[in-house]
Amino acid sequence: MPDLLLELFSEEIPARMQAKAAEDLRRMVTDKLVAEGLVYEGAKAFATPRRLALTVHGIPARQADLKDERKGPRVGGPDAAIQGFLKATGLSSLDEATIQRDPKKGDFYVALIEKPGRATIDVLAEMLPVIVRTFPWPKSMRWGKRSEKPGALNWVRPLHAITATFGLETEEPDVVSFAVDGIEAGQTTYGHRFLAPAPISVRRFEDYEAKLLDAKVVLDPQRRKDTIVTDAKQLAFAQGYELVEDQVLLDEVAGLVEWPVVLMGSFDPDYLKVPGEVIRATIRNNQKCFVVRDPKTGGLAPKFILTANIEATDGGKTIIAGNERVIRARLSDAKFFYETDLKTRLEDRLPKFEQIVFHEKLGTQAARIARIEKLAAEIAPLVGADAAKTARAAKLAKADLLTEVVGEFPEVQGLMGKYYALAQGEDASVAAACEEHYKPQGPGDRVPTDKVAVAVALADKLDTLVGFWAIDEKPTGSKDPYALRRAALGVIRLITENALRLSLLKVAASALVGLQVKSAHEPDKLTADLLSFFADRLKVQLREQGARHDLVDAVFALGGQDDLLMVVRRVEALGKFLDSDDGKNLLAGTKRASNILAIEEKKDKRKFDGAPDVALYKLDEEKALAKAIGEVAAEAGAAVAKEDFAAAMRAMAKLRPAVDAFFDKVKVNDDDAAIRENRLKLLNEIRSATRAVADFSKIEG
Repeated sequence: MPDLLLELFSEEIPARMQAKAAEDLRRMVTDKLVAEGLVYEGAKAFATPRRLALTVHGIPARQADLKDERKGPRVGGPDAAIQGFLKATGLSSLDEATIQRDPKKGDFYVALIEKPGRATIDVLAEMLPVIVRTFPWPKSMRWGKRSEKPGALNWVRPLHAITATFGLETEEPDVVSFAVDGIEAGQTTYGHRFLAPAPISVRRFEDYEAKLLDAKVVLDPQRRKDTIVTDAKQLAFAQGYELVEDQVLLDEVAGLVEWPVVLMGSFDPDYLKVPGEVIRATIRNNQKCFVVRDPKTGGLAPKFILTANIEATDGGKTIIAGNERVIRARLSDAKFFYETDLKTRLEDRLPKFEQIVFHEKLGTQAARIARIEKLAAEIAPLVGADAAKTARAAKLAKADLLTEVVGEFPEVQGLMGKYYALAQGEDASVAAACEEHYKPQGPGDRVPTDKVAVAVALADKLDTLVGFWAIDEKPTGSKDPYALRRAALGVIRLITENALRLSLLKVAASALVGLQVKSAHEPDKLTADLLSFFADRLKVQLREQGARHDLVDAVFALGGQDDLLMVVRRVEALGKFLDSDDGKNLLAGTKRASNILAIEEKKDKRKFDGAPDVALYKLDEEKALAKAIGEVAAEAGAAVAKEDFAAAMRAMAKLRPAVDAFFDKVKVNDDDAAIRENRLKLLNEIRSATRAVADFSKIEG
């Protein structure tokens, strides 16, 4: 079957837009093909700085013919209905319609509409211009004299040429004939802007890709990335260094070049007195270059690796010299900023926070720092941290936001706080907390283990959560402008991965007291709602680790479960128990008891929650179940009190034989009303006993 080749050739497309644009092109074209009844075999899109390209193979040469029966009005119906039917179906008269007999509803007119399929190349010629004109660029522009006319093309950068061919692999393809804003589709593209700028005639994708490669254009972004990484590693290794890999930078650099040429430059070793992260940020942000590491010292080497888009006749000397000149100036600025920052102690910067608003309803940044300091001091003994060090760390943790280096490179906030804290002689734990109190910032981020850092990190995140809950600025749907979901997940990971025991409700209540804002909710309702939010985030976290979210619901349903570490351990034990035969069968028995109770409680409009009357037990199975419930409830309760959840589950397993025997031999809805009520109360005892470990009604299955 035929293949489609489409290329949109333009001025340079911003690197950050290329990957999405390629995917958008693939999606828009293939979605439209499918909508037109043209099911294809495969499609792949590509992007370089100057082009978007798409190949779709295995497309039918034409659409299938369509036959459709359309039911019309009743025979003898109103003339207006008949005329509307003829117009809608394209029939010239009722003679062209058939009559469908229906003894019950009467006879109806039916139109048999046959729509012959069109040639695919004609469908493409109709749909491709629409796709080009409606392409969803984040930003677009108009250019030239045509842009003055209404309806002129908007594109990310001036569009110069369109290549569009369609045909069989074994034959000469046809050009898909269309034009967009005066740009006619054809078979001509262009190679590298400097190395091979001459026009190139192409036929199909294989021919197109090969000719571009000859014209110094690597079409596939992944191939460009592989080339850059491989050459950079080899260049670094040849001089005894290691490349500091950077995937985000690699993605960007691969979008800046069509023919990657990797070169190495150097800078004055004196700049290595500046923290390595600042050097890297300077070189990365300003020149899009990689840094290298000296494996002997583990620190940065006075070298950098750049990616040019040209094979220079002088071997790249001029390009290297130009980059060295710019990097020297940038590093000089960074060194000046760093040395200037060192002249002012962190605590001397704090008064400026009085003039910086954190949030209009939550006060200044200074007020927030004071809250975090107070809350961190309260959390410190709960996590085993030194209270004085914790208070000092919380006070200084945000100060580096006002430094010159962080002002220039916001991504090193926290990290620079650590360097400045160490430079002014602060305790190592205080310095660590300045860096780590922001962590973890995502699922792959490291969790702090230093106890002072943990206390400040918890205080920082909980103050944020409680504050925005108090002013009713909670996440909604996919919107979370203050990253509150991330903050909650950070709290969960800090607690669970450091095996911390603390009451979230109590800490949240303390944070609320220190907030001093008028809340839209009562304190107890606010903290309970926040705990529910933590439960939802914990479900997400555990589900990603392979646990069942319904087990989290089953544990939280017991109420008062604000010790997240114990919740996790209880969920783990419950999951293992339910994987066993005893667990599965007890769950089935408990659900059966709950279902019967629900039906009978609805019927009688009352609860069967009183203690059963021992004198009314008539069968051995009733007595055995009552005895088992008493023993298991005591044993499981004692195990839960000791936080030995595995032992509590083992105790629960002892209920299984008695529950099975009860349902096998005992008729719950006995004819004697008193016995029926007593047996329903006994079923309620099963439900109550299992609640020692979880609310089994919340468990699926």
